[in-house]
Amino acid sequence: MAKVAILNYIKRPSPIHKLTGTSKLIFFIAWSVASMVTFDTRVLICMLLIGAVIFRVSQIKIRDISVVLGLAAIFLLLNNLFIYLFTPEYGVELYESRNVLFPIVGRYTVTAQQLFYHLNITLKVICVVPIALLFIACTDPSEFASSLARIGVSYRAGYAVSLALRYIPDVQREYRNISQAQQARGIDLSGKDKLFTRLKNSVAILLPLILSSLNRIETVSNAMELRGFGKEAKRTWYTRRRLERNDWLAISFAVVILVADLTVTFWDGSRYYNPFI
Repeated sequence: MAKVAILNYIKRPSPIHKLTGTSKLIFFIAWSVASMVTFDTRVLICMLLIGAVIFRVSQIKIRDISVVLGLAAIFLLLNNLFIYLFTPEYGVELYESRNVLFPIVGRYTVTAQQLFYHLNITLKVICVVPIALLFIACTDPSEFASSLARIGVSYRAGYAVSLALRYIPDVQREYRNISQAQQARGIDLSGKDKLFTRLKNSVAILLPLILSSLNRIETVSNAMELRGFGKEAKRTWYTRRRLERNDWLAISFAVVILVADLTVTFWDGSRYYNPFI
């Protein structure tokens, strides 16, 4: 069975990996705000190109995060579908014009305005999701926790996030082991059986996985409690690093992107770029 990594830290000798968790977290927050605020297609396309360059520099391959990208693509497809089903004329209202390309049935018609709105929604997701995955793949979980504490988040919350990210590879490994053990006992999990049969057989994996996860959580919780975790208001971090020149450059670049994004977006008083005027 092929091993597929999901949301793991992937170590690479890239400039992105050498940045501190704090600078990467600030960049990610600024990038996410810039992407979510704007509906200016020109800005989104520029951010998409910048994101592609960052992805290239990080040396992370598409196959390394292909599973999560596939799930994100399914979510994006369903999101666009439901937007159209419930508000097929929202683009018309938003851009205050109506150019019908072809009718479908009843109130459902395909308009240029609605397609343009869906294009912007798609660009926003494409801008944010790869950078989010890149941030997780390029940041050590312990350093991620220390970066959260550095920007003012409680170290308890930061440590919880760190443990969750560290636990993901363990869950994947445990799932593979249980799956192989159950298949060795004759439980078929392939696509040959009917859907209901496969769902019933999957319980033979999920139930042991849940029980082993709960047992692991109890073990870690007891170990942390015995060591007095959470007793003090603050704590030190072994993985914390000082911000260096490249970190300040990354933070400055993030601020420039955010300021330029807000300036272009709200230049005419609206965050929606309207090419139909």
